[in-house]
Amino acid sequence: MNLRNILLAIAVLTLLAACGDSNQGKPAEDTAAISVKVSPISPSKSGATLYASGTIEAVQSANISTRIMGFVQRLGVKPGDKVRKGTVLIEINNADIAAKRAQVRANILAAEAAFANVEKDYGRYKALFEAQSASQKEMDDISAQYQMAKAKLEAARQMEQEVEAQMNYVRIKSPFNGVVTNTFVKEGDLANPGMPLLEVESPDQFQVVAMVPESDISKITQDMAVNVHLKTLDQWLSGRVSEVSSSSKNTGGQYLVKVILEDTPQPVKSGMYATVGFHIEGAGQKDALLIPSDILVYRGQLTGVYTVSAQDKALLRWIRLGRAVGDSVTVLSGLNAEDRVIISAEGKLYNGAKIQVQ
Repeated sequence: MNLRNILLAIAVLTLLAACGDSNQGKPAEDTAAISVKVSPISPSKSGATLYASGTIEAVQSANISTRIMGFVQRLGVKPGDKVRKGTVLIEINNADIAAKRAQVRANILAAEAAFANVEKDYGRYKALFEAQSASQKEMDDISAQYQMAKAKLEAARQMEQEVEAQMNYVRIKSPFNGVVTNTFVKEGDLANPGMPLLEVESPDQFQVVAMVPESDISKITQDMAVNVHLKTLDQWLSGRVSEVSSSSKNTGGQYLVKVILEDTPQPVKSGMYATVGFHIEGAGQKDALLIPSDILVYRGQLTGVYTVSAQDKALLRWIRLGRAVGDSVTVLSGLNAEDRVIISAEGKLYNGAKIQVQ
């Protein structure tokens, strides 16, 4: 009886093992496809495009300073205030200059009185000399006194102009219509000659100041049409080269290039970063391809991007990058204009993963 039970148990175990082996031999179901979004790659225009980074600044701007030393008595504006030409921006304590102006005016009154008196004497002596009632020496003496009095009056008036010029640096006015962008002092601070007090700029027109390496500067010319990308606003604007520096002596081996922006939108402000694209016609270089920077995949020292293969699978392509252009980057090699790059996926991608393009 026990032997029969043992044989029965062995038979059951053998059957179960056979069933398990048959289940393992069945193929597993296919992995679900990952939903992805793709973007085609379009080649740039014919020729080559040189890119340079820069910052935006107003074409007309000024750092306001003074030529005299004194305490800031009144600061009548703050950053963001709109001002018109001639508006008083800041006043410096002018007690010393006011006292000097009063002294100069007193000297002018004294000089005018002295000149008027000598002028009368000169007229009398001249009449007497013509009537031969005065000697030549007397005429020479009164002529010298007349010229000295006239010179003293002129010197006093010139001194008044000098004091009035100094008063212009006490009550500092806006040189043009614009906006106050920054203030560097507050009331009670000591202002020194040449020290910036505040900054005013005109928001009517902006320019990009970019630095171009010496290998590319010879390809950039005056009045050259360019494209400017504003990273903050994610916008492309048209521009034109207005100035090309001929020396890199004081700019670290790079050349300064200024680009005037055309039809700037309202949100553009000074200090924003921009990328200038200089399109070189007939440069004979291969067209550059642009892809978003946030889709790049990094594996150690390698950089790649996922593309769609002919079998609708994710294919990791290793690429070589060029310069950044805003939120995009140029691809020098590894991709073709016909490729479709994956810009987003609803699951984790890997090389060979089955995908479904939305």
